[in-house]
Amino acid sequence: MDNIEALSPKPDEFVENKNSRHPKGLWVLFGTEMWERFNFYGMRALLTLFMVNSLLIKEADAAIIYGGFLALCYLTPLLGGFIADKYIGNRFAIIIGGSLMAIGQFLLFISASTFSADIGSAKLIMWLALFVIIFGNGFFKPNISSMVGSLYPKQEKSKLDSAFTIFYMGINIGAFLGQFICPYVGDVKDAATGVRDIFAFKWGFLAASIAMVIGTVTFFILKNKYVVTPEGRPIGGLPKNNTSADFEEGETQTAKFSGQALGITGGIFVVLFFVFRYLLVGEFGFNSVEMGQLIKGIIYPFIYSAGIALAFLIMSSAENKIERQRIWVIYIVSFFIIFFWAAFEQAGSSLTFIADNQTDRNIFGWNMPPSMVQIFNGIFVVLLAVPFSLCWDKLRAKGKEPVSPFKQAMGLALIALSYFIIAHNVKDLGNSGLLAIKWLMLLYFIQTCGELCLSPIGLSLVGKLAPKRFASLLYGVFFISNAAGYALAGSLGALIPATGDKFKKAEEIGVNLQDVLDKKVTLTADQVAAFDKAQLPLHNPTFVGFEIHNLFEFFMVFVVLCGIASVILGLISPILKKMMHGVN
Repeated sequence: MDNIEALSPKPDEFVENKNSRHPKGLWVLFGTEMWERFNFYGMRALLTLFMVNSLLIKEADAAIIYGGFLALCYLTPLLGGFIADKYIGNRFAIIIGGSLMAIGQFLLFISASTFSADIGSAKLIMWLALFVIIFGNGFFKPNISSMVGSLYPKQEKSKLDSAFTIFYMGINIGAFLGQFICPYVGDVKDAATGVRDIFAFKWGFLAASIAMVIGTVTFFILKNKYVVTPEGRPIGGLPKNNTSADFEEGETQTAKFSGQALGITGGIFVVLFFVFRYLLVGEFGFNSVEMGQLIKGIIYPFIYSAGIALAFLIMSSAENKIERQRIWVIYIVSFFIIFFWAAFEQAGSSLTFIADNQTDRNIFGWNMPPSMVQIFNGIFVVLLAVPFSLCWDKLRAKGKEPVSPFKQAMGLALIALSYFIIAHNVKDLGNSGLLAIKWLMLLYFIQTCGELCLSPIGLSLVGKLAPKRFASLLYGVFFISNAAGYALAGSLGALIPATGDKFKKAEEIGVNLQDVLDKKVTLTADQVAAFDKAQLPLHNPTFVGFEIHNLFEFFMVFVVLCGIASVILGLISPILKKMMHGVN
């Protein structure tokens, strides 16, 4: 699998001292991840709009499906990481994952090409496509991240924050390209009438599929030459070929889980699954067949319970106090990250619906497609990733670099600030006012700054703290916090109150929607049927007993959740620093 060139690297390919450049293998992984993110974010920009406009799925259900899909995309890395660590290695896992995602995107292309002839079959193909993408992502994501840390010698692990920030820039160059090209060809509206071409989504999905093919082929061709350790050994090969040089001195080379630990883990998972199910849908059994309830009552409890159960399982394999406390830091930080992603991932659901229905998207005479508004996040990451990386390097050189958990607390504070600003600006919009696109641009700018304080730093933290024998599995565990955040994002995104377009549709039916929401009128059976066909709400959404009447209250939910999480994580950062035992 590995050629002779991989065993005889050129000296300039590796980092030899603190002033030298990053290894070329980083740029191979950078490019591979870039094309994968093009594929994923390009599809993500179109998915909810495709479900609502072509497959006629309600917005609330689309938000929940979207959250469940993203959550499972970040849950399956547990399986992909385990299989890679135990059996096939990172390299084969990446190739399998990339191939599956390319196939999944092509299936979405088929679904978007056939819905007009048979909407039922198109929905089934969509579900199959999402299923294939979920497992492809599970094989791909934890394994490429875990390979980055192995490119550097032990004495230069301090460069991982910088390396992962550069790697993260690759993610967002791909996101930028995907969020521009896929909406440009797939989210098309008539310039004169503003009517969306519901048959154009397929071209966006096809572009995403082609991007994934390019990324997978690129990795396959270049992996043997550049994706190697500083000593020239191949990274991510078959686990059976690993040597003691691939592990920290004195570290066990194989993860061992006792039968008792596995049994207890299974019991914890089952109990927690039904506890979370009851909390989320109010029942232990499986009586409801409504789509949103099925996802909230099965997928979301599975994710939450799996994360907690696996915390016990991995901790049971810790060999000493230092290793145990470092793993605890990963879990504690992962818990707080849930709230960040719950707010950040409104981009693909509620913020997209707001951009579509209640935003003036005119930029210098050009009406930007609503699914393309997410592109500002990718643009800002590309512009800011290197300055952030240099900033951390300079602070580290002066001995003033914040500890990683405090950086992540800063990220949470920034996303709370972004939603506070947007909440203030939607407060007086009413039912017919339009939000200026500059406020969404500012929101994405602030959120991007928060993201650069949190996401690449979290990836780096796992690389520093995770024992080598289950590094990919712990990356999978880290991604389960993303999964839980996305699941929460789906639930919270479904809370979006009626936007201006809904009031216009109600007027066409001859009903004042505000009177319906305020329970001042009772609809006839025919009006209820008309509301259902037009996907109009019959009541305001509620969150923990509070009724959400408008967009201001909706956005303040994220301000409160992320603000509280930021304060708590900032306060406990000194404790976490001690538990990291010298790792910053």
